[in-house]
Order: sequence, then C-alpha cells, then structure tokens
Amino acid sequence: MSDADSAAGSTVYDESDADLSILDDRTLAVVGYGNQGRSQALNLRDSGVENVVVGNREDASWDRAEDDGFDVYETGEAVSRADVVFLLVPDEVAPDVYEAHVEPNLEPGDVLNFASGYNVTYGFISPPEDVDAIMVAPRMIGSTVRELYLEGRGAPAFVAVERDATGDALDVALAVARGIGATRSGVIKVDFETETKLDLLTEQGLVPIVANALIAKWEVELAEGAPPEAVLMEGYLSRELAYVFEKAATTGLVEQMPLHSMTSQYGQLTGVDEFDREPLREFMRERMDAIDDGGFATEWTLQRRAGYPKLERLYRKYRDHEMIRAEQRTIEEFDLSDDADGE
Repeated sequence: MSDADSAAGSTVYDESDADLSILDDRTLAVVGYGNQGRSQALNLRDSGVENVVVGNREDASWDRAEDDGFDVYETGEAVSRADVVFLLVPDEVAPDVYEAHVEPNLEPGDVLNFASGYNVTYGFISPPEDVDAIMVAPRMIGSTVRELYLEGRGAPAFVAVERDATGDALDVALAVARGIGATRSGVIKVDFETETKLDLLTEQGLVPIVANALIAKWEVELAEGAPPEAVLMEGYLSRELAYVFEKAATTGLVEQMPLHSMTSQYGQLTGVDEFDREPLREFMRERMDAIDDGGFATEWTLQRRAGYPKLERLYRKYRDHEMIRAEQRTIEEFDLSDDADGE
C-alpha cells in the first residue's frame, strides 16, 4: 500500500514510497554493532548503500565489524564522519553513549536515527533543534532482520519523525527503511511515544500473561497426576504453540484454527468466548498507566544505577521455580536446545 490510509486509518509505506538514492551522498554511521546494528549495516550495504561505517568501543563487536569489511572507528569519530547516525546500542546505555560520544559530534542538518522511541519519549535523550530525529524500528530481533532480508523478504517496521529540521526527515527515514529491507514488507507511520507504549506493553503486559498462563496450566495438570515432561511438551516445548503463532502471523488468529481438529477448534473458540477478559484488561491498564506516567522508566533507571538488584532477584526466583527446573531437565533429556540444531 503506497503512502495510503489503510482501513484502520494507518499510513503504510512500501518500496514505491522510498528513494534509496537519497542516501547516495551521505555517510551512515551505525553506532553499536550488536545483533540489530550488524544486521542493519549488512542489509544497507547489500542494498547498495556504499558509505556505511561503524562506531563501537574496542571489543569483539569491533573485530566482527572489521571482519565483515566495514571501516570501524571510536564512536565519536564515526559520528563526526557521518551525516546519518544510527543509535543502535541498548536503551539503558544509550543516554550515556549519546551524551559522551554522539551529541558533541553532531552537526546541523545531520540525521539521528533511533530503533526505539524509549529514550526520546521519556526525555533521557533530547536531540538538538537543528538535527533531524527519526526512528526506523524493525518489529523483529536483529538476526531475523538479516535472515528475512537474505530470503528476499523484509521485517516490517515502524517509522516516525520526531523532528524535521531539514524538511527531508521522512524521506531519509523511508530510504533507511528500504535499505534495511523493511519496505519489502511494509512500514507503518507512528510517533515515538506510540512505539514506546506498544513495545513496553507487549513486554510488560502480554508476555507476563502468557507466562503465568503456562504456569497455571502446569499447576492444574500436575495436580491431575500428569508427568512433568508431558505437561511441558504439550504446553510449549514441542514448539506446537510456536507454530500456532507463526500461522496466526501469516493467516490470522482465527483463520489458523481450521488447521486443527474440529475438537480443537470447538474447544479453542468456546474457551475464548467464555473467558472473562476483564481481569486481563485491568492488568493491562495498570501496566499502561505505569508506562504513561513514567513510573516504569523511573524504576528501571534506578535499578540500572543500583546494579539491577531486582532483576537478579527475579531471575533467581523463577530459575528456581519447579516448572522451570523441570523445563531445563526436559530440554536436556530430549535434546531440544538450539545448540543441538544442525549437529
């Protein structure tokens, strides 16, 4: 859908909306050569974007970027050479990297590209008034961004313009989206705050509900005398549930149901219909309120400064949970780990 309003009122861009030549006379600096940074840098180069450099500290990622054939510089030097700067370091360290290495080396008319709206939304990073601030945010982890590109497909993405100092910010954002392969699938126009809310509520609302549902199912079935390995295999270790979600992503949540037996279809749909979603809405609303008012961002900043004590405590708690201990034994017993793939 070319620069058009969808039925839901969204603006969606595709290949025809993005002119890659906009990047021809610009140097792009990818700051942070982790999974997302490496994938985007490689995709850009394979799309024909010639002037891509990497900014990184001297570590294994630096060596990997050099092995991949990129010119690598200390972050500040890479930014000073660039016209478009990709800030692709983790959210929790991005403000420090920005303050120390990025902001002092930006020039008027430069473009600062984010892959997440988090730090701008909460004011941890405030781009200069004379710099374009854009966001191209793939809805996939970095390795999948690369894998889909190599398959001739693309990871869908969100695109946003926070500041258009030059008048070309959206055009540059769409060119970047095309360069990393996102316009092959489709790019949805949002704003930084919306991306932040959607991302955080998936992590803080949806995933906890799914995890607790699996734990509750474990508790009920174990009480019925089912073997722990069977409960886990039926629940998710067989990857059947992953397959269901894969099909839901390509055919739809309801339209994937005919792939199952009639008994399964009836059970799924009656369960959905009879389920009381109000407690889930209340939980989601509470989580969204903490996202909206900055409560979570403040808590997370304090946790980082303190050395992540709550995160470590929660890891200890759930790694010691009966189901997780049984899960790890079952993964090992049935040789289910990713390390076993291809061996």
